[in-house]
Amino acid sequence: MQSMTGDGSGRAALGEGHVVLDVRTVNHRYLDVRVRLPSRIQSRTPAVERVLRARLQRGRVDVSARFEGQTLPRPTLDLDRARSVYQELTTLRDELNPGEPVPLALLSSVPDLFVTHREVDEEALDAALVRAAEAACKSVNAMRNAEGAALATELQKRLGEVQQTLASLETALPTLVESRRSRLRDRLDALLSGTDASLDSARLEQEVAVIADRSDVTEELVRLESHRAQMLELTEKSDAPVGKQIDFLLQEMTRETNTIGAKVQDGTVTPNVIALKATIEQMREQAQNVL
Repeated sequence: MQSMTGDGSGRAALGEGHVVLDVRTVNHRYLDVRVRLPSRIQSRTPAVERVLRARLQRGRVDVSARFEGQTLPRPTLDLDRARSVYQELTTLRDELNPGEPVPLALLSSVPDLFVTHREVDEEALDAALVRAAEAACKSVNAMRNAEGAALATELQKRLGEVQQTLASLETALPTLVESRRSRLRDRLDALLSGTDASLDSARLEQEVAVIADRSDVTEELVRLESHRAQMLELTEKSDAPVGKQIDFLLQEMTRETNTIGAKVQDGTVTPNVIALKATIEQMREQAQNVL
């Protein structure tokens, strides 16, 4: 089992430094990859995203990149062009508004004012980004596996609690019919006391049979145990996404539990139904992070 929560980094040598990709994942219904690269290498976003989509499954994935050391050629200011642009701005100032200062900050909006004296090794940059992305995915998956193992242990513990509650229900249910027969007989005896009417035992047994049929939850218990066993088997898998299957099984377990609660409204059974609902809800919260 793997979690959708993870955090990791990957680094790859580039020039005299390194390119570093930081990846963080959280739970999401689908795979949602969001890559933020520095402006100088934004054109490489699709390539980085392809690596991540090939190696990660489900979850919201946020990716950022940074450079350490001298990785790309350092741009320098084209002084001749800067002087020429500033002179033109000064001339325009003298014509339109003499004496008004011309801030140097205006030069920052001039395109192509910074130049690179050596070309970027495009192939080396692409290869470094791919290596960093692959290493980041490996780091994230290692954490997701560790988180998944912890989730599996927690879910297995809760499934053990479900098994114990189901056993308590199975023990309590056989005595339920006899308890209801006794209560019904006591009520009828109280109603008939002081009259000449007598209790029709055959009719009483018919009513008890109807009550027993309406409150029979054998099928629900069988299905609950089946869902529990299937879910336990899924928690032991580590090579496939199981989150959606677990979520479906928990929905079915909730439905069966609600049916039991509606059919058997008895004080001896209600605590077990409440315990089942509470445990299933706890598992549903944990399962939101399962891949």
